[in-house]
Amino acid sequence: MITIRIQDRNSLVETDTVHKGCWIDARNVDENDLKRLEQEFGIAGELLADIMDADEQARIEKEDTYTALIVRLPVYDTTYEVSFFTLPLGIILFSDKIITIFQRSSDALEDLARNRIRGFNIKNKSSFVLNLLGRAAFTFLKSLKELNKRTNIIKGELQKSIRNKELIQLLSIQKSLVYFTTSITTNELLLEKLQKSPLIHFKEDEQDLLEDVVTENKQAIQMANIYSSILTGTMDAFASVISNNLNIVMKRLTIVSIVLMIPTLIYSFYGMNVNLPFQESPFMVWVITGISLAASIMGAIFLNTDRKRKKITPNSIIPYSQAGA
Repeated sequence: MITIRIQDRNSLVETDTVHKGCWIDARNVDENDLKRLEQEFGIAGELLADIMDADEQARIEKEDTYTALIVRLPVYDTTYEVSFFTLPLGIILFSDKIITIFQRSSDALEDLARNRIRGFNIKNKSSFVLNLLGRAAFTFLKSLKELNKRTNIIKGELQKSIRNKELIQLLSIQKSLVYFTTSITTNELLLEKLQKSPLIHFKEDEQDLLEDVVTENKQAIQMANIYSSILTGTMDAFASVISNNLNIVMKRLTIVSIVLMIPTLIYSFYGMNVNLPFQESPFMVWVITGISLAASIMGAIFLNTDRKRKKITPNSIIPYSQAGA
């Protein structure tokens, strides 16, 4: 879907025709939209293919009639196994218009379309790019907080009962964090190029905005790395818990097996075809049964009794200064 917007004082108005200084917002694009962008607006098919490639990284390039930027934006879609992921956004800067191309919808683009940014002006291309990059970093931060919130909820569920469903959800969140970290890093490289590249000229009053965008992007990278490290440690801890629970189960099964072997051994001994003591006694079967039960109970108590461990008290800890003396 292609929407054309023009600036009307402090608001954006949709129109059906292309005007000078307009913003052409292409979202949820299909084959017909791509053909129109290529034929009517002269965008190279190779560039459109790169924008539609889900693995395309952020970059900037200069063509004869326009300057193209590709930025990574976060996307939320519950129909996929990994609900949070990223996709490339194409920003095409012509001399008289701006075109943005995105495979889906995005909160960053919606904030610009709803004119939720103070002093936003689509006629100023450098300001448009900075505001869009700033909203992209803000959207990443918001998505990271949502991922962290979901992680805490899942950890609470896992503390009650460890199930495969919650572990798979944690794995999905970990994948999302990897996607976010990679995409934010490529956006940071793009911002570094913009600071040095002559393709887009930023005014003096826009330098502060550029620094703010760089700061927010770095904050998003740090937050993604922190959440990723915490989640990795959490999954390792739950893996250790699962392994420990398995060891406990195997220990109990081993105790049961050994305890059951004791009466089997006794009955097998008295089942031999040789002369045995008291084999003629009618009460011997009860004696053997009693001995087997007593031996099984004693074996179970012995095997299930934990050895006493030496308790560590504050007085038993040797200070480092005395230990090194």
